[in-house]
This record gives sequence, C-alpha cells and structure tokens, in this order.
Amino acid sequence: MHCKPFLLLFLALLLEIGISYAQPTDSLKGIKPLLPQDTIGLKPDTPLSKKDPSVRKHSPGKAALRSAIIPGWGQVYNKKYWKVPIIYGALGVSAGIFVYNYQNYKDTRFAYTVKYNMRVHGTDSALYSDIDDQLKPLSEESLRFYRDSYRRDIDYSVLFFVLLWGLNVVDAAVDAHLQSFDVSPDLSLRFKPGHSEMAGTNGLSLILAFKDKSSSRSLLRSTF
Repeated sequence: MHCKPFLLLFLALLLEIGISYAQPTDSLKGIKPLLPQDTIGLKPDTPLSKKDPSVRKHSPGKAALRSAIIPGWGQVYNKKYWKVPIIYGALGVSAGIFVYNYQNYKDTRFAYTVKYNMRVHGTDSALYSDIDDQLKPLSEESLRFYRDSYRRDIDYSVLFFVLLWGLNVVDAAVDAHLQSFDVSPDLSLRFKPGHSEMAGTNGLSLILAFKDKSSSRSLLRSTF
C-alpha cells in the first residue's frame, strides 16, 4: 500500500489543474458586459468580422491542401517565403538521389543479366559491348550486390521524398495555426510555491499561460 501517497498526490495535482482552468483569467477582469444601450447606433448589417481580430487570416486546412498539391504553396499562403527554397532544395536533393540510384541500378542490372546469360545460357554475348566500361571487370557476384544495393537505395530515396513532402504539408498547417497565437512577452512560465490541502504536502507549482490573438482570454493556465 505504499502507492497511496503517490496516488493522493497525483489526484491533488489533477484537482489543482481543474481549479486553475475554472479560475477566471486576469485578462477578463474589468471587462463590462455589453448592455443593450451600448448597441444603439450599430447597424445590423455592419461587417464586424472585418474588424474582429478573432477571424483567422490563415486557415490551416487551406495551407495544408495547398502544400499537398504544390510544395511550398502553403508557405507562400502563410507569407513564409523564405521556407520555399528550403523545401525545394530538400525535395530536389532526394529526387536527385533517386535518379542517380535508378540509373546505376539499370546499368548494374543490365551488366549482371548479360554476364549471367553468357555463362549459363551462352546468349547475350553481342550485348557485352553495351555494358558500362566500369562494370565490365566486375564479377557476377559483385554486380548482383551493387544491383541490390541500388535497388534498396531507390526505395529509401522514394521514402525520403514522400516524408519531405509530408513534412512540407505539416509545416504549412502548423504555421497557419500558429499565426493566431501570441508569441509576445505575454507568455508566462513561472513557479509558485503552494500547499496542497488534499495531499497535505507543500511543493512548487509550475504555471504555464499563453494567450490567443483571437480572444482576450488565456488559452491555458495549468498547474502541475
């Protein structure tokens, strides 16, 4: 039964997290509710959304879709133009590696096939002159080894290309999502000493708070 103190401490931390979420944030203090008389003079058809900062200027879904269709399009949509050369540089390198491995795979496969048929079936001797000069001195075993290595590298280069394309999509979506978050000094991370009445112990609470530009309230205020 030695786990009871740890269980009580864990429950106390969960309770403190719930309480911290339930507490009103400092950003809401002093804000008066909108009374009916305050709305006098406002036109019903006033496009409030144009002045409303809560409206997202960048949609994560649109950014992700654009980058999925054309790499870098989502970054342009997010106005992160400096990322486009990096994306195409990474995709270009992986594509170049694929072309290099594919060409060498074809050459080694052709050389191995010709030498194998010459030794086993006595055919394809006329094709021997078409073998690359660097591959002619190699044995069948070496050619087969290089052929299999290039074939494996082709698979890896395709995998890396797909992963880089996917990372391009994820980066565009995350970047668009973070456009609405405040990365100003309003962010706070601090330690606060306190006493847990439930666990009956003293300790430190780690409080992380950040705000969303789309609203005046704190998005997260967690106590651990």
